[in-house]
Amino acid sequence: MANISVNTTLLNESINVNHNGSLHEDYENIEFILHVVTYIIAGIGLPLLLVAIYALYSQVKNGQVAPVYIINLFISDLIQLCCLIIWESEPEEVMIQRVNYTYTFGVLTSVGFMVCISLERYLVIAHPLWYRFRRTIRISVGVCVVVWIISLVLSFTVVPWVTEFVANMVVSIFIIIPFPLFIFFLVGTLRALSTSVSVPSDEKRRIVAILVLVLLIYTLLFLPYIILLTAGTYFYDFTLNVLSHLFVKLSPLADLLLYVFIKKETFRKLWTSVCCCRKENNDTINTDTINLDHM
Repeated sequence: MANISVNTTLLNESINVNHNGSLHEDYENIEFILHVVTYIIAGIGLPLLLVAIYALYSQVKNGQVAPVYIINLFISDLIQLCCLIIWESEPEEVMIQRVNYTYTFGVLTSVGFMVCISLERYLVIAHPLWYRFRRTIRISVGVCVVVWIISLVLSFTVVPWVTEFVANMVVSIFIIIPFPLFIFFLVGTLRALSTSVSVPSDEKRRIVAILVLVLLIYTLLFLPYIILLTAGTYFYDFTLNVLSHLFVKLSPLADLLLYVFIKKETFRKLWTSVCCCRKENNDTINTDTINLDHM
């Protein structure tokens, strides 16, 4: 790996290594599968993200603050998907470098807005009075601007002008810092649930679901990428390289699940369906138990 750009281009160089016989065919098959998966991700993600952004923007126009961070998260996901499409078109080397930095920019902003979403949901439960009087669209927009600027500086100022090792460390530190924050927000929210009386029970379930989902997305899709950045300087593992970049590619689709939980009507229908299924299963188990007792 010559620099940070190789880490963000999936396997543009590692797969194109000269191999002989069946090994070469295996690499070509993997490359073909990755291209197909990338097209599927972009084809599904782009229209869904655009529809979700439009739907959430209508809520912001009505004065709701909560969707602001998710809208910006979806915009960062759009940036990543656009970079994936450009990569698949096999641009020139100069263009590839620019797209690499742009993709890194999209990944960093995505992680940053995931932190904002978790923090905002934590404040609703843990500090409801403070949040009620402090939350404004202006403050939310200001926080979003800060996240965009920090990610922009790191991606286009720091990463291009330092060594591969330093660039990897900078990106990995920026991405790993939110991990303890996600855990703290979730644990703090669960502790505050018992004493919170101002938040309805449906809202509590929705907030906890969002925090759990953000933590799962981060843990499953970004932690392997952090391992690759930190360990890639010392050793190269083909499987880790493939899976880590594939998981990061899937993050825009996973982020779309947040749209289900941020929409109260959609979450209520989902929760009702889950409760109905659970009730039916319990009724079935109880019926079977009664039948066995009478046998």
